[in-house]
Amino acid sequence: MPTKEIDAAALIKSAEKKLSDAFVEVDEIAMINQKRVLDSFRSHRLTEEYFAERTGYGRNDPGRETIDKIFAQAFQAQAAAVRMQFVSGTHAIACALLGNLQAGDTILSLTGQPYDTLKEVIGLEGDEPGNLISLGVKYIEINLDPAEETDQSLVEKIKKAAPDTHCMFYIQKSCGYSIERRSFNNTDIARLSKAARAVQGTGTVFVDNCYGEFVEHHEPTAVGADLMAGSLIKNPGGGLAITGGYVAGHVELVDRALNRLTSPGIGGHLGLTYNQNRLVLQGLFLAPAVVSNAVKGAMLFAATLAELGCEVKPNALDKRSDIIQAIKFANPERLVNFCRAIQLGSPVNSHVVPEPSLMPGYQDPVIMAAGTFVEGATIELSADGPLRPPFAVFVQGGLTYLHVKCVLEEAITLSARGDLAFF
Repeated sequence: MPTKEIDAAALIKSAEKKLSDAFVEVDEIAMINQKRVLDSFRSHRLTEEYFAERTGYGRNDPGRETIDKIFAQAFQAQAAAVRMQFVSGTHAIACALLGNLQAGDTILSLTGQPYDTLKEVIGLEGDEPGNLISLGVKYIEINLDPAEETDQSLVEKIKKAAPDTHCMFYIQKSCGYSIERRSFNNTDIARLSKAARAVQGTGTVFVDNCYGEFVEHHEPTAVGADLMAGSLIKNPGGGLAITGGYVAGHVELVDRALNRLTSPGIGGHLGLTYNQNRLVLQGLFLAPAVVSNAVKGAMLFAATLAELGCEVKPNALDKRSDIIQAIKFANPERLVNFCRAIQLGSPVNSHVVPEPSLMPGYQDPVIMAAGTFVEGATIELSADGPLRPPFAVFVQGGLTYLHVKCVLEEAITLSARGDLAFF
C-alpha cells in the first residue's frame, strides 16, 4: 500500500522538463527519417492508381511492386518485399532464415538467445516439424556486446565460434524479453557486421529489426546488414497497416525469402495486397512521426517510474535504438497489476481484464495489455511480459505522445491509491 499521496500530473511535468533536450534530439531524428520516406514516395512517383484493388493471383501488380520499391529506398536497401501474407514479424524472419539457409549451413547468433518465438523456428525449443535444426541447419550462439569489446576482440570471438561452413550471422536489434541485455544500435550492428565479414567474407549478416525501424538516423541495411525483416504492425506500419511484414536487403536474399513465402518459381511475382495498398503506404508515411511519439513515451515511462523506485532499462536519457521500455517489478502480482492499469487506459477493450496465459510460440505464461485498434499492434501502446523471474514487463508503442501521458498519469494514480499497486 502507498505511504504518501502522489501528484501524478506534477511528476510527469517534472519528468518532461528533464527530458526536454532529449526530446529535441528525437524530433531531429524523426525529421531525417521523414525526409527520406518522403523522398522515396516522390522518387517512385506514387499516384492513386497504385491504390487500386486486384483479384486472383495479383500477377505483376504495379501497386505491390511500387510499395516494394518505396520501402526499399526508405530502408536504404537494394530491395524489399512487403507482403500481407506475412502473418507476423516472426513469420517474416522465418522466411528470411528458411529461404537463405540449407542443410550444412550454420546460424551463428552474435547476440545470445533470440526472442522467444524464434526459438521454435530454429528448433531450440519444442519439436515442430520443419524447424531449421530438423532440416540440417546448425545453430551456434555467442553473446557479444560491442560496447565492451574492441574490433579485434570481436573478430577473435566470432572466429573462434564460426565453423568453416557457410554462416548466417544473426543479430537481434531489440532486447526481446530480457532486461539483462541492452538493445543494439546501428553503430553496434556496423561493428558486428564488419567483424563477421572479416571472419567469413561470404557469410550473410541478418538483423531482426523488429521495434527498431526509424528510431535512429539509418536502418541496419545502411550500415552493413545484408538482410533484415520485421512486422508492419510495429514501427513501419505507422498504426495503419492491419497486418503484414517485410524483408529488405540484397536482391537475391529477398528473392530467396519470397521463394519460401510462396514457392520456387513464383517468388514475389504473385500475391494479393487485399486492397491494403493505401493504408500500408500511408502508414509508412506517418511512421517516422509515430515512432518518435513512441520513443518519447518510452522515455517518459522510464523517467517517472524510476522516480517512483522501479528499475528501468534503458534509463530515461539513454540513447534509444528501439521503442521498448523494460520495467522490473518485485513480484508477478505487481507485473500483472501494471499491465491491467495500462489496459484500463486503452481506447479499445478498456473494460477487459488481462490474464496471464500460454500463447503459441511462448514457453511461459505471458500477460499482454493491448487495447489496440489492430490486434497485437505493438506500435500502439501496449505492455507485455512473461511470468518468470526477473518479472519484467516490456512497454512499447503509443500512436500519440498525449495518449501515453494520459495512460501513465492514470496508472500512477491507480497504483498510489492501492487499486492496482505496482510500485
